[in-house]
Amino acid sequence: MDGVPALFLDRDGVVNCCPGDGYVRTPEEFRFMPGIFPLMRWAAAQGWKLVLVTNQQGVGKGIMSAADLDAIHGKMQSELAREAAPFDAIYACTHLAGTCSCRKPSPDMITRACREHGIAAERSVLIGDADRDIAMARNAGVGVAMRLLGGRAEEEAADVRVHTLEEALDWLRRQEWV
Repeated sequence: MDGVPALFLDRDGVVNCCPGDGYVRTPEEFRFMPGIFPLMRWAAAQGWKLVLVTNQQGVGKGIMSAADLDAIHGKMQSELAREAAPFDAIYACTHLAGTCSCRKPSPDMITRACREHGIAAERSVLIGDADRDIAMARNAGVGVAMRLLGGRAEEEAADVRVHTLEEALDWLRRQEWV
């Protein structure tokens, strides 16, 4: 198998605390989820690529600007760099639903990341908290689709279900990665 593995992460509800039905509109509203730093440090230490894949249609709706989203991701990356685990790549679909080909559950963000960063999807893991995340992983041929449970309805079956990012890290550490 050619390519390196990656840890693909959804943003809202996985990297940062879910804003509910609203949007994280400013860097000050962005709050990291417990356990995200050790998880990302572990993956980076394994030589995995760290890739953010996120729908952010708040930009398309005019709730925030592309510059606002860049500022949020800039703060996120700065804090992750201090923890020795910044993302290698960030892919964000800012379009309104039904107006593009990159919005989850489309595999587009993952297939682009694989092509642009030499990633082997089948050796990779995606952690998401919604059906669209799990479906995107399946559509892109990602090896393990992991669901971080948090009260959302589950129609797409994940390979692994965890309650916390610490539990996700424990599961990943117990696997034999090639």
